[in-house]
Amino acid sequence: MPEKLAQPTDRDHERECKYVELHGLRVDRGLHDLVANEIAPSSGLAAQKFWRALADLVADLGAKNRALLQKRDALQQQIDAWHAAHPGQPELAKYRAFLTKIGYLLPEPADFSVQTENVDAEIAAIAGPQLVVPVDNARYALNAANARWVSLYDALYGSDVIAEAEGCKRTAKYNPVRGAKVIQYVRDFLDHAVPLATGSHAYAVRYQVRGGKLIVDMGDGSETELGWRECFVGYQGAPPSPSSILLQHNNLHLEILIGEGYYIGRGDLANIYDVRVEAAVTTIMDCEDSVAAVDAEDKVRVYRNWAGLMKGDLTTTVRKGNATIERELQPDAEYIAPDGAPQSLRGRSLMFIRNVGSHMYTDTVTLHGADIPETFLDAMVTALAAKHDLLGNGRFRNSETGSVYIVKPKMHGAEEVAAAVELFARVEEALELPRNTLKIGIMDEERRTTVNLKACIAAARERVVFINTGFLDRTGDEIHTCMEAAAVPPKNAIKATPWLLAYEDWNVEMGLRTGLPGRAQIGKGMWSAPDNLAAMMEQKFAHPRAGANTAWVPSPTAAALHALHYHYVNVRIRQQELCGGAAGSLDDILTIPVLIDPPPSDSEVLRELENNAQSILGYVVRWIDQGIGCSKVPDISDTALMEDRATLRISSQHIANWLHHGLTTREQVIAIFKKMAAVVDRQNDADPNYQNLAPQYDGIAFQAALELVFKGREAANGYTESVLHARRREAKVRGEEKPAEEKTAEEKTKRG
Repeated sequence: MPEKLAQPTDRDHERECKYVELHGLRVDRGLHDLVANEIAPSSGLAAQKFWRALADLVADLGAKNRALLQKRDALQQQIDAWHAAHPGQPELAKYRAFLTKIGYLLPEPADFSVQTENVDAEIAAIAGPQLVVPVDNARYALNAANARWVSLYDALYGSDVIAEAEGCKRTAKYNPVRGAKVIQYVRDFLDHAVPLATGSHAYAVRYQVRGGKLIVDMGDGSETELGWRECFVGYQGAPPSPSSILLQHNNLHLEILIGEGYYIGRGDLANIYDVRVEAAVTTIMDCEDSVAAVDAEDKVRVYRNWAGLMKGDLTTTVRKGNATIERELQPDAEYIAPDGAPQSLRGRSLMFIRNVGSHMYTDTVTLHGADIPETFLDAMVTALAAKHDLLGNGRFRNSETGSVYIVKPKMHGAEEVAAAVELFARVEEALELPRNTLKIGIMDEERRTTVNLKACIAAARERVVFINTGFLDRTGDEIHTCMEAAAVPPKNAIKATPWLLAYEDWNVEMGLRTGLPGRAQIGKGMWSAPDNLAAMMEQKFAHPRAGANTAWVPSPTAAALHALHYHYVNVRIRQQELCGGAAGSLDDILTIPVLIDPPPSDSEVLRELENNAQSILGYVVRWIDQGIGCSKVPDISDTALMEDRATLRISSQHIANWLHHGLTTREQVIAIFKKMAAVVDRQNDADPNYQNLAPQYDGIAFQAALELVFKGREAANGYTESVLHARRREAKVRGEEKPAEEKTAEEKTKRG
């Protein structure tokens, strides 16, 4: 008998209705409708033409993308075999010869200067902090975009930069002793950035504008002006008694606000109630490491928020106590120049968009049944959304020069940078954009990119606007690349090894040698302890001093404080001083971090494993169960640290390395993860949405954490996405399939 065909069910019909098929593509309906109804209209490109262009792009470039990923794997296999045959620290001459022979290490290109044009001043001329935020969270995205201007009084009063000794505690009620310390700190800063011709801002009693000049009345009855008159660039209100005074130093603005009503400045001798600083000059809106976007539903949220930022209509509702606040993008601020002419200053940070890496594939859109590179989809959709900014369709302008800034993460070497440039050119053609509209940010976070950085910059010499360093992903890749060589030191000890110090210097030198100043950013990595900003103020001075004109910060408050460093250090002059100086050594960069004798004691091994396991669990449980891609996660000492996939990569690779080289065992690792599960449960006790890991240890999140370690050696480049995405999707499906009454019962008992 012929086989009886199954009859279509309501579930089959529902599944089919979720997709739209066109030009060989199968597109999730939610994404299709977002493009058709919200992004394509007024962009000058019909939605049908957009999808045809995407189909052609994937057909033409998809094979090359897979070939580049296969080359990564082939190179890693050869490196693994070489290290297995030459364990320990390699002889550098032989190691370099080997890496050159297999094509991992390329010849350095002849000297050149980048030719990037139409770059906004925030990148080309202004040195200052950079925020990185998950774009799927509208509140975070808006807060970051609006962090161009931040109250310095608030940042100091609410942080540990002002010590709590001598009656200066942060209390629920305003503490005037602490407020006085804030005012003193700011006056000292003003004396450095915009000093008076005579005397100190601490003794000023009135600020006036007379005859286009800033006149300051002092407590002894005398008058003075600024020591550098050109620092006075504008004001608000009516002379001679302005409501705000606009100052500029090192291309960054400060605003002194004058009047009554603000608690910190109440009773101030000069009637200053706040000082605002130009803080987050640029922001990276992130689709990648800080985002848990695993399916079409998540990607639609990512793209919708980015489109809202580009059109200027993104809003979100924030509750503060009993009040409800509708948050939106800040408008520009209007001032009067000293000569009486009107002027305006941007109210928002210049926004980049970070797409996912080329190793990610998505089934949100498929071509002839096969998943497509997610970075192709990101490039097309985010660039189409940004076209609204280029056309002036929105309330505000992001780029005044007609550029779209796309950060490309996790590229391995110059070939992959060249492939990204080719992708951008195809996207420009498809979206009818002028050549080189799409600019590229090169993240120097993979070892093969580091050692070939000059060649990578050369491959994008007409588009590059950004290079940066970062301890976390770069260290994760270092451990994975050299996994077979030897056990690595504890994580904190790795920070003092030769390769990392040389890598930081090398990045700046290559940026200077290739002409990035005036055209692109040279960046440094994230400060990961958002509640420990006193230490940040001490340590992050090193970034502008090293010649970096931007560095990552975890919050608007941190941005306001880190901005002060760029007043104390003139980065443009510092870069000129560094040109032609000593640089990082390639031999040092290739000196792998090897654990030296004596080996760590049993207690030291235990402490390192506990720290790593707790970090992994604390991050993964939120990622898997709640879809939170970036958050403050308490470490084993209950210190809150910003965690994302980069921190997860290094922690999981570190345990995998020690497991592989016999410093621990599978049984010990499992036991430590179970022990740390109870710690993480306690740390999340106040979260009503949290689901306990212990004592069952059978949840999806716990299994994912173990999988990241036990499959760490075989994971391509040590990346965590394959485990996280699969497990998060599993958790979402399981949640959707549970009957309502089961969900209710689980909600009542999940707190244990």
